[in-house]
Amino acid sequence: MDNQQDYVLRTVEERSVRLIRLWFTDVLGQLKSVAISPVELEAAFEEGVQFDGSAIDGFSRIQESDVLALPDPDSFQLMPSHDDEITARVFCDIANLDGSPFEGDPRQVLRRNLTAASNAGFQFMCAPEVEFFYLASADPAVRPQPLDDAGYFDHTTLDENSDLRRSTIRRLEATGIPVEYAFHEDAPSQHEIDLRYTDALAMSDNIMTLRMIVREVAMETGVHATFMPKPMEGVQGSGMHTHLSLWSADQNAFYDPDADDGLSGTARAFMAGVLTHAGEFTAVTNQLVNSYKRLVAGYEAPVNIAWAHNDRTALVRIPVPKKDKESLGTRIEYRALDSACNPYLAYSVILAAGLKGIRDGYELGPASLGRLGDESERTSTDHKLLPANLSVALDRMEGSELVREALGEHIFEWFLRNKRAEWGDYRTHVSSFELRRYLSSW
Repeated sequence: MDNQQDYVLRTVEERSVRLIRLWFTDVLGQLKSVAISPVELEAAFEEGVQFDGSAIDGFSRIQESDVLALPDPDSFQLMPSHDDEITARVFCDIANLDGSPFEGDPRQVLRRNLTAASNAGFQFMCAPEVEFFYLASADPAVRPQPLDDAGYFDHTTLDENSDLRRSTIRRLEATGIPVEYAFHEDAPSQHEIDLRYTDALAMSDNIMTLRMIVREVAMETGVHATFMPKPMEGVQGSGMHTHLSLWSADQNAFYDPDADDGLSGTARAFMAGVLTHAGEFTAVTNQLVNSYKRLVAGYEAPVNIAWAHNDRTALVRIPVPKKDKESLGTRIEYRALDSACNPYLAYSVILAAGLKGIRDGYELGPASLGRLGDESERTSTDHKLLPANLSVALDRMEGSELVREALGEHIFEWFLRNKRAEWGDYRTHVSSFELRRYLSSW
């Protein structure tokens, strides 16, 4: 038994943990959970927990259904609850019965891409800004009702009364997830929680935990929290801008003190890879029909595949690091991601694109010097713009060898089938917009 497993088992006993939740996600990023008693944990570490993978979207076919959930002791965290009962969660890697990585597991996909980065001498670090809305109800028959009319950085009366963000942050910190910032965002009832830098695998686990905790705390007060990218018309949607960097031998590989802008050749090649392949992987980073209601001009969401130092409408932005901390803080910010993505897959495709840029020596074009234009001339074949809808995004993804390799054949093919079906359902839906606009006049 390794030291981390021993630590976990000892902690469970010393803290009188009542229940262990084994977590993993399906291909789309929906959290799944299997609860076991503490006495079963050691056996789970050694043998895994067998279950029927055919019951999970995107996992196994019926004839090869059984898989193993292998708890990752490095992901163990205590989960204090509102009633002070201590439970714990452990994220799992899904394996075939012979112990080999299961190709339908998003966490294994990210592990594989992180191994490719490690083989190239890099560690991939992430820090997301997770946006979401608090709404009065989750009833789809009722127009979404925000809880306030506040704006960016406003301190609202509702915040003082319900204390939702503060309670959420306290729960996150108690779970071992460090929060860097939390504040009211620009739209009514929209909020943001920024997580502190860590490696991409741990960050993906943290994002999944954050989503659950945000919803749990809101539900306890009779409020609905949603990570839907665009739940309301006329206001900006919820993104998950993510700050990214590669580190090598405890040094920031994106920083070059001799460069005018501080960006190393590695950073520039990584950015070139991301920009070159962004249209191919947007279906993964923005996987819902609704995601593309956010990616429109005029709402601080990127449309153009471009990079800039100061323009927040660019797809990739270069934030200014704090003074005297350039060697630590030099990074890029990818702004198209939304809060409904599967982070394991989203970070996999971004990393794969960046590594290809480094490996193949991609050249970075010039930065955007002014605020980028609108999308009035957008077409389905214009690869200087992000895809205009999910269908276009899937077309670009389908022709991408990079995305196919990054995700693996199993997830690549299942994802395309599932999302084509979603687009088909959307195309046949008659919306309230169409009824209001056409029913009485045509």
